[in-house]
Amino acid sequence: MSNPASLVILGASGDLTHRLLLPGLGTLLKLHSRPELTLVGAAVEEMGDEQWKEIVSKALAEGGCPQARIDQVLATTRYQKVDVTNPQELKALLDSLPSDPVLYFALPPAVTIKACQALTEIESPSTLRLTLEKPFGSDAQTAHDLNALLGRLVPEQQIFRVDHFLGKATVLNLLGLRFANRLFEPVWDANNIERVDIITDETLALEGRAGYYDHAGAMKDMIQSHLLLVMAMFAMEEPARIDELELRDLMAHVLRATELYTGDPATSSRRARYTAGTVGDREVPNYVDEEGVDPANETETLVELTVRINTSRWWDVPIRLRSGKALGDGRNGITVLFKPVAHVPEGFVNVPSPNVISIGMKPENIAVGITTNAEGDARDLEDSVLFTELGSSAIRPYGEILQGILDGDPLLSVRGDIAEECWRIVGPVVQAWKEGEVPLDEYRAGSSGPNNWK
Repeated sequence: MSNPASLVILGASGDLTHRLLLPGLGTLLKLHSRPELTLVGAAVEEMGDEQWKEIVSKALAEGGCPQARIDQVLATTRYQKVDVTNPQELKALLDSLPSDPVLYFALPPAVTIKACQALTEIESPSTLRLTLEKPFGSDAQTAHDLNALLGRLVPEQQIFRVDHFLGKATVLNLLGLRFANRLFEPVWDANNIERVDIITDETLALEGRAGYYDHAGAMKDMIQSHLLLVMAMFAMEEPARIDELELRDLMAHVLRATELYTGDPATSSRRARYTAGTVGDREVPNYVDEEGVDPANETETLVELTVRINTSRWWDVPIRLRSGKALGDGRNGITVLFKPVAHVPEGFVNVPSPNVISIGMKPENIAVGITTNAEGDARDLEDSVLFTELGSSAIRPYGEILQGILDGDPLLSVRGDIAEECWRIVGPVVQAWKEGEVPLDEYRAGSSGPNNWK
């Protein structure tokens, strides 16, 4: 970390800033010195500098930032009341910054768009960097329009679309497993793999997020962004080097080749919504009874989408993307099921199970299921598991993302064309759901999903 920078958090009074951004920055500053970082909070709400400094101090400390480093940040940090949709107020904010400004839009998507439109009316520094939270648009067309708007402001390399699933540890763990092991890379294809599951099941329910989630649902919240990006990293070809151009070009190649498994939204997708139940020792109400939920939205809280990648490496391998809330088991990772061996010598008393590789994303681990001879009878085959925990990053995902933004390295950000491809893939499914072509099933909170799902 070398370049000086001014990090301006627009929407600094919101939950994202307190809960994720500032603690993530704390984990980053704990390990990396950036003495010239200037932190500015900005929002439409009134807030004094002392109140802001108290918020910053507490959040950085939560991230493990040493007190001496916190004091350095507090010496220059400030809060500025700003209407981000007002061009002149944005200009005054930018003019007050000492160096290389980074605008982090910790705002609702609609407000972020209005702020970007306001920026088109003023002259901005050539080094300005823009950082946006998902969702990037609400469909393929709005994503395209947003990209065009951002392109009027700064070059693509200065746009950082944040998806916290793309933390550096997750990316490098997947790439290391694939391309640093002769054991895996030669069999990472349709000749050997039966199917792939990428799953993020949560035990958490709505947790007060109705304002966002009841309009997004599991498809837009998780599949369209997080899981399609993880799939692209999992399935991509080998990069010549790990840099933003190579990595994002290869992810885009996978997504351009991705299509619904059957070609039909009605047979390639399933959706469901939780009803009242118990998750652990927590009583969870029916989703439609949660505060802020409009039952007419027919929002899904569990989705399965099966896709295929139209390349010779992955031809006809079903890849199931699944995510849901209020489930009994919080699975979070990738499962690779291999095809059975072509032939087993006569004399064994049973048939070996197919090999399985499980890549845990949270917590990060790898388990490899193999067949071995059973103790006491060499003719009996049994399942064994090779397991290892992966070294997790000392920096939280938002800290890793902020490091790339402050260093001007978009390796961990979502490129504009990639965001559009993700919307292209899920668009026909979302439309089929609107037209009632896919039923909205139900499942009890704390269960594994609807009874009629196999």
